[in-house]
Amino acid sequence: MSTTTTRQKRPATGAAPEGGGTRIVLDTVVKDFGGGPAVDGIGLTIEPGEFMTFLGPSGSGKTTTLNLIAGFETLTSGTITLDERDVSTLPPHKRDLGMLFQSYALFPHMTVEQNVAYPLRQRKVSKAETARRVAEVLDLVQLVGRGSDYPRQLSGGQQQRVALARAIVFQPKALLLDEPLGALDRNLRAALQAEIRRIHREVGATFVFVTHDQEEAMNLSDRIALFNNGRIEQIGTPEELYGRPETLFAARFFGDSNVFLLGEGPAQSTAEWSGLRWAVEDHTVADRARDLDGSTALVVRPECICTAGTADDVPVGANWARATVRDIEFMGSYRTLLLEFGGAVVGKARVDAQAGAHTVGDELIAWWRPAQQRVVAA
Repeated sequence: MSTTTTRQKRPATGAAPEGGGTRIVLDTVVKDFGGGPAVDGIGLTIEPGEFMTFLGPSGSGKTTTLNLIAGFETLTSGTITLDERDVSTLPPHKRDLGMLFQSYALFPHMTVEQNVAYPLRQRKVSKAETARRVAEVLDLVQLVGRGSDYPRQLSGGQQQRVALARAIVFQPKALLLDEPLGALDRNLRAALQAEIRRIHREVGATFVFVTHDQEEAMNLSDRIALFNNGRIEQIGTPEELYGRPETLFAARFFGDSNVFLLGEGPAQSTAEWSGLRWAVEDHTVADRARDLDGSTALVVRPECICTAGTADDVPVGANWARATVRDIEFMGSYRTLLLEFGGAVVGKARVDAQAGAHTVGDELIAWWRPAQQRVVAA
């Protein structure tokens, strides 16, 4: 399993925990509430200082896994270690982990400073040290001058910054974030995503973030664990999951896809679909589909689809299929053509926003380069 990250991490500064983040290891973790496992044998290593995101649909096991790490749920079997210390049976307050939830859970009768200082008072940190750390984290989350305000005087985004400051003020080596931006509007979410990225770099802690939003996961993460039915379907960088999905579930969940089911049998140098024969390059075949006896599918992302008037206009070596334009969506910087292939398969192509050559009902040729497709396990 790759641990390569896509972003450079800065040395810890400000309120950073000494020694950086913690390594979190889940070994064959199972959680069964009585009706079958909600988390089914997960094995995962999260590296110190990494931003790991748990992504998946509702009920896929991502939040339950986070709660098992936090200690809010008890393991059915398996182990969880933090820096090689087995914490599988420890209560939450003995794991020394920061938590941030979608609900801010601020104390309404306390000021911002008092809310942020609460974890330090619980740990009996001196008044002078408490004041220093509170001032540091309020500066870090850009709330200088708001320390004497009460939560009701703050916007939703500012309240979430207070909750974030409270979660990191005691310098945890890992911060667990359970859909913390889910209640915010789109623009505010984007702004706070940028703040969370910056704070992650500055504090140096390990971040484990839960979301069902693919764009949010791509924007924030070093690596993403994609959950499906209590298991990890695939893990990798955002670029790996988007560009090299291993299964049809991963391809469909992680961005739009044109999907052509190929039927039974191992992937070969060519693929047949609806009477067409397409070239298949070896490096575009997913490992899990390479020698598969079951069904496979050929996947092409919408931005890789080009259009032509006739098959004679298709470049030599490209794969193609006839399609009908069923709808056109204006998306600002581009237009999305909703395409029907073979009378049933529905896909998408993205074209320049200024391109006005296509209308609903048009018959056209959709083509793509073999290097731009992916053959996955279906």
